[in-house]
Amino acid sequence: MKLLHTADWHIGKELGGFSLLSEQEAAFKKMLDIAIAEKVDGVIIAGDLYDRAIASTQAVTALERMLKEMNLTHHLPIYAVSGNHDGATRLGAGHEWREQTELFLNTTLAGAFKPVETPEAQIYLLPFIEPTTARVYYQIPEDELAAYQSIEQVMSRIVQDMVATFDPQKQHILVTHYYVTGAGNADYEFTSETNSRVGGLKGITADQFSAFDYVALGHLHLREASPTTTIQYAGSPVKFNTKEAQTEKGVFIVDITSDAVHTTWYPITPTKDLIVLSAPFETLINPEFYQQYARNHANFFSIRIQGVAHTTNARATLVDIYGDVVEVQYDLPALTMVDQVIPEVVADDVSDDDLIATFYQEVTQESLTAAQERVIADTLVQLRQQEEG
Repeated sequence: MKLLHTADWHIGKELGGFSLLSEQEAAFKKMLDIAIAEKVDGVIIAGDLYDRAIASTQAVTALERMLKEMNLTHHLPIYAVSGNHDGATRLGAGHEWREQTELFLNTTLAGAFKPVETPEAQIYLLPFIEPTTARVYYQIPEDELAAYQSIEQVMSRIVQDMVATFDPQKQHILVTHYYVTGAGNADYEFTSETNSRVGGLKGITADQFSAFDYVALGHLHLREASPTTTIQYAGSPVKFNTKEAQTEKGVFIVDITSDAVHTTWYPITPTKDLIVLSAPFETLINPEFYQQYARNHANFFSIRIQGVAHTTNARATLVDIYGDVVEVQYDLPALTMVDQVIPEVVADDVSDDDLIATFYQEVTQESLTAAQERVIADTLVQLRQQEEG
């Protein structure tokens, strides 16, 4: 059995105000070409199909077109789960009839215990869920809640229940969407998705999944974040921020035999790349410098100006030269910051839980109790569910 492993499509995402739909559709076409050339038996999509819970009409139309081409036109089975960016309820609508064409898209914990059966393997589809979801599913009594606070605690029981359904004559594949740590990524600097934490969601150790022959992960956008050779992130097929600009995007082809699983990496070259520049303003506007890059909407540019730009509108000048400038940052000398009050910037990867905990600490000079953390986590989950409708 041969599968293509991809993840984190984030259909509908924007980069510096620019739509990425054209780049996402181009990456999809290249991915589909790889799947056809390799004669795969199916495609794994490990979560975050959309970029937001309530996707735009354009994003929904684009994703439906991609899934239809893959599944109906080319008759490729699809094995997918919802991620933390997806609106699980919306995404899971219509799953009963979709499965008749072998489009398996699971968005519930209950569905994770019913593997998709093929002659060679059992494929388990575990969507991104939060500890509170598992506590409700398992109907955990009040006096046992302490043992089900973190996602690691919850995952122990989930995996145990999946393993109980294993057919020993088959390979066992897991598709899921979490931050998983292991020896292979212990020292790796991840993207901001790493720190996305809600309701105790921080990280799961790779040994939790040791019973599976292969774990197809989504959530982290770089394949270098893979904790082991059999527990791997395919990463996103498109570059979504400057931290990903220097990395290679692509997909894994997963070969499954009766006694082993082997993976091969297939790179996807971006149609419109993200180029990061850092130089003095005078250099950035020098033709000898900028003419080495394809411009006029051929690429996206993230630009850091070193020192002071002696102009009233540096960004407009750079846009005139480079075209699609997604961001302009300033790297000013330390002496220009003397005696200025600079507001502290809240990082975009700080979770709501952490913001509330920090605020509480600053106001009361005390840390949140475990019970308070649980109430906050459950409340945030309920608010997100209400937003999803």
